[in-house]
Amino acid sequence: MQTASHDSQILKGVLGLVLLHLIDERESYGYELVERVHGIGLTDVPDGSIYPALGRLERDGHVTSHLVPSPSGPARKYYRLSPSGRDLLAARGAAWLRLVDAVTPLLNPNGSGPTGGAP
Repeated sequence: MQTASHDSQILKGVLGLVLLHLIDERESYGYELVERVHGIGLTDVPDGSIYPALGRLERDGHVTSHLVPSPSGPARKYYRLSPSGRDLLAARGAAWLRLVDAVTPLLNPNGSGPTGGAP
């Protein structure tokens, strides 16, 4: 049973969208994205799921990367959105908002809290 954590299947489905949005805000390297994902409240997203998601986005041409020397160790791989990444962000963002609009009234029919007033 899930308690205060987020549903892992839902997170898996939106992780790419979250990463696209964060990279669109500013170019970032992998561990910085881990910290930013955790910083928005998704602390139960394992570090080990973020790097493969970045790899898929890069392989699919939605992000590009380049290495930047680091003063404290090996070079860091920074990610930025490609034009197709911006298109994908817009499309997935709009799809997510449509989904939320459709599902929210089902879960919150009385508008009295996140579960329709249920304790």
